[in-house]
Amino acid sequence: MADSPNCDLKSLSPLQLFEKVTEQGDKVRALKAGKAPKDEIDAAVRMLLSLKLSYKATTGQDYQAGLPPKDLVLINNGTTKEEDEDLVDPWNVQTSNAKGVDYDKLIVRFGSSKIDTDLINRIERAIGQKPHHFLRRGIFFSHRDMDQVLDAYENKKPFYLYTGRGPSSQAMHVGHLIPFMFTKWLQEVFDVPLVIQLTDDEKYLWKDMTVEKAYEYARENAKDIIACGFDINKTFIFSDLDYLGTSAGFYKNIVKVQKHVTFNQVKGIFGFTDSDCIGKISFPAIQAAPSFSSSFPQIFNGKENIQCLIPCAIDQDPYFRMTRDVAPRIGQPKPALLHSVFFPALQGAQTKMSASDPNSSIFLTDTPKQIKTKINKHAFSGGRDTIEEHRKYGGNCDVDVSFMYLTFFLEDDDRLEQLKQAYTSGELLTGELKKVLIETMQPLVAAHQERRKQVTDEIVKQFMTPRKLAFEF
Repeated sequence: MADSPNCDLKSLSPLQLFEKVTEQGDKVRALKAGKAPKDEIDAAVRMLLSLKLSYKATTGQDYQAGLPPKDLVLINNGTTKEEDEDLVDPWNVQTSNAKGVDYDKLIVRFGSSKIDTDLINRIERAIGQKPHHFLRRGIFFSHRDMDQVLDAYENKKPFYLYTGRGPSSQAMHVGHLIPFMFTKWLQEVFDVPLVIQLTDDEKYLWKDMTVEKAYEYARENAKDIIACGFDINKTFIFSDLDYLGTSAGFYKNIVKVQKHVTFNQVKGIFGFTDSDCIGKISFPAIQAAPSFSSSFPQIFNGKENIQCLIPCAIDQDPYFRMTRDVAPRIGQPKPALLHSVFFPALQGAQTKMSASDPNSSIFLTDTPKQIKTKINKHAFSGGRDTIEEHRKYGGNCDVDVSFMYLTFFLEDDDRLEQLKQAYTSGELLTGELKKVLIETMQPLVAAHQERRKQVTDEIVKQFMTPRKLAFEF
């Protein structure tokens, strides 16, 4: 039919449809303003109406200019809210399921690849040792182009690591340790450079805080990151508020990304509205820039073709889907990614931990007594209502937060399996499982606190000074 859009609309995502409707609306207005022939205007209007009908059929929503489809709708390319309650974006994680987010559906929705047994075995062969328990247990569960990174490594070609932290508070919680624990392991087994971005500019734009406070939080968080044990000769930590003003390479890449992403695209990806400040709209390019080695000429000697691997929680993936789309257009390699699941709040896996709610989290500043109290009082239980019922029917490890935390922090696979069997059978009670978690978390946090005490302001300055690292490029 002559009036039909010239592509298969059924193959388009809601965001792509939204952009097509927006573009067609702009075209109609331009034709009318230019006093084009009536038949040409009528044909463009018919196509616009057809696109709007396709948009409504796919999303269940009427098209509204400037209001892209809600992230909720994107989970299954048109599932309704009643069918799937998961909401995942860089600022929010919510689900109605006590087990947490359905990560298999998230893989389909985001278009990433599952980290399967074959990939884990390949990593083991490449590094010559047992993979990290985060990989073995599916805590890092999804990837983009990890096979390409392994190809490069096996062919003696360099790559580097990039991860980050948004410093929204002075004290970090144990969930914030997950990407850094894993990144430290990756750095050690592959022996590669690492850059860590502290997005203090982002937190100033999104939160009610001063620029000075955001920068202060960045430096305090840097101490916790350094306390994870990173090698100062192989690691560069930078604050956006600091580094952006000193690196021409970094800023050039930001501008290149900004030029190749439209306002409609960034609204569609991140849900920005007309009332958001322009700083938010331009920020995604700042998070994208560290994906390119030319942003760090002091480390990579100006080389632009070195691939980047980004370990992060999957809620950060929208930034890097955008980055991967832009990269070829600005002559840069696409970054590869490794995605982790969310670290649940003590109250349950429906949301991730929040640094603003002291009872949702075990903080890295908590005392042994505070850790014990929080776990005993707030950790959501998968146990039964009475001891008799629990002994008879057993507990549910899929929803029990204490067991979830142990999958992150108890490294002994055999011990974890014993606990699972005992709790599921009813042999182990909820209070006893919480006791195991308390005995796991107290020394872990205490050891971190001791290491952090050794991190002086001078050491922070050394990590955050732009410099050559212990690699030749």
